[in-house]
Amino acid sequence: MNMPDAQTLAGWMDPSQWKSWMPNPDALANIPLPGAALLREAGATVKPDVLETLKNEYMAEFGALWQQLLEGKTPAIRDRRFANPAWTANPVTAFSAAAYLLNAKFLLAMADAVEASTQQKQKIRFAIQQVVDAMSPANFLATNPEAQQALLESKGESLTRGLKNMLADMQKGQISLSDDKAFEVGRNLATTEGEIVLETPLFQLIQYKPLTDTVRQRPLLMVPPCINKYYILDLQASNSLVRYAVEQGNTVFLVSWRNPDASLAKTSWDDYTEQGVIRAIHAVQEITNEDTLNLFGFCVGGTLLSTALAVLAARGEQPAASLTLLTTFLDFSDTGVLSVFIDEPQVKLREQALAHGGLMPGRDLASTFSSLRPNDLVWNYVQSNYLKGNDPAAFDLLYWNSDATNLPGPMFCWYLRNTYLENKLKEPGRLTVAGEKVDLTAIHAPAFIYGSREDHIVPWTSAYGSMNILNPAQREANRFVLGASGHIAGVINPPSKNKRSYWVNDGRPEQAEAWMADAVEHPGSWWPLWAAFLAEHGGKDVEARVKLGSATYQPVEPAPGRYVKEKAV
Repeated sequence: MNMPDAQTLAGWMDPSQWKSWMPNPDALANIPLPGAALLREAGATVKPDVLETLKNEYMAEFGALWQQLLEGKTPAIRDRRFANPAWTANPVTAFSAAAYLLNAKFLLAMADAVEASTQQKQKIRFAIQQVVDAMSPANFLATNPEAQQALLESKGESLTRGLKNMLADMQKGQISLSDDKAFEVGRNLATTEGEIVLETPLFQLIQYKPLTDTVRQRPLLMVPPCINKYYILDLQASNSLVRYAVEQGNTVFLVSWRNPDASLAKTSWDDYTEQGVIRAIHAVQEITNEDTLNLFGFCVGGTLLSTALAVLAARGEQPAASLTLLTTFLDFSDTGVLSVFIDEPQVKLREQALAHGGLMPGRDLASTFSSLRPNDLVWNYVQSNYLKGNDPAAFDLLYWNSDATNLPGPMFCWYLRNTYLENKLKEPGRLTVAGEKVDLTAIHAPAFIYGSREDHIVPWTSAYGSMNILNPAQREANRFVLGASGHIAGVINPPSKNKRSYWVNDGRPEQAEAWMADAVEHPGSWWPLWAAFLAEHGGKDVEARVKLGSATYQPVEPAPGRYVKEKAV
């Protein structure tokens, strides 16, 4: 199916189009419904009766908006992009914003009404949403009264600064989301004290120094995603999940993945499983002399960890005393908006380029994720940094977001095809990894499953799907917790901040919606629930291990180590 042409979209978004209607109110009857021609060009159809209904609704709303303008009334604008009083100080400026929102509303309604498969409809809506967001009058100096006001008040200085910021970002190859000079990994990020106790070509293993006199007998091994750097879990002391886990009396180990370069260009999913996660599990067992561990996986790290545990189960090993999965896919039936990037032609294209070697650049991955939230991660900074000439503020989470990592091509292609495209991981025996048939139901460990309610990367209902896969013989031992906010902000929600909320339900129905229907909301952080879960499965209290590593695993360098500081190509 063809995608809408951006120039055609821009035509109906252009405020000059609306001004051309102004001299003749009778022209209202002839205003075409935004998007009808666009969707026809894209090969999409809408039922005539639906189209007629949308057209009538559009004409009625545009007529009311037009009447407000004629009467000198300022239309109500309920969109945070236009919250500044400068937008409503002038009726024409307010009309411009209101007309844009009206056109956007009905174009997206048209996209939702298209007769097409679910994936085709999602692609059309995603493409239109991208251009709708891009064509906001807030994104252009000529139609942004805030930027114009800053230009006048600064006597042109804001424009000079904005151009300087834009040129600097062009050289850097990405929009600056945070003050790059405000943070440094190892100085004021990833500062929880520890040692690198194992280094391989693929990862470094960090053991953290205990902060309590006694610790739980069973250690905690954390496996972060290899798509991003681990320090999202160890930002600053006030919002570090790693430090919180250490403070709760856990002996904490963490995998710090290497940022792949050409030497890792042929690394596979099997390698990440066998030489990465399984190697780390065995190392922690040997260092602590404990057979069973509390295991933790975040996002893709959780998918890798679950794969590794299934491989070990096939070999007769059950190293998990408990399993924590945060915003993790095991069932890829519903991958949300990410599915617009993953279909047979797109995956084949990646396989032709990368399946036998090569790197998926971190910058490309970052651009993909930014496109899922363009107003928050692109246009907001275009307006602030370029149009208004502001310098980006210091924000640790956004600094991390811009610190991209590469992925080895073979691993990336395997992941796309076997999980996102063909959803084989959840089906026992359909995949062979590291020489073993993968059966996630063979993992015998109570599971703590977490999802974020507004997650645009792992829909919370998909995260809940893991409840129906893991530990089937003792399903009552599994627990699901739903947090507020999105993929990252929902996870990084320390109790000290007393922000957001979470939902719990002691029932374990098969359907996520049924779970939510009886869930109870609680204010604050879900972290204490997780800490209690770890304590329940952590064994008895023992004296904290003051010396890190062991005779076999001698410390290599202090945490955070050098792997996490390596930059993507």
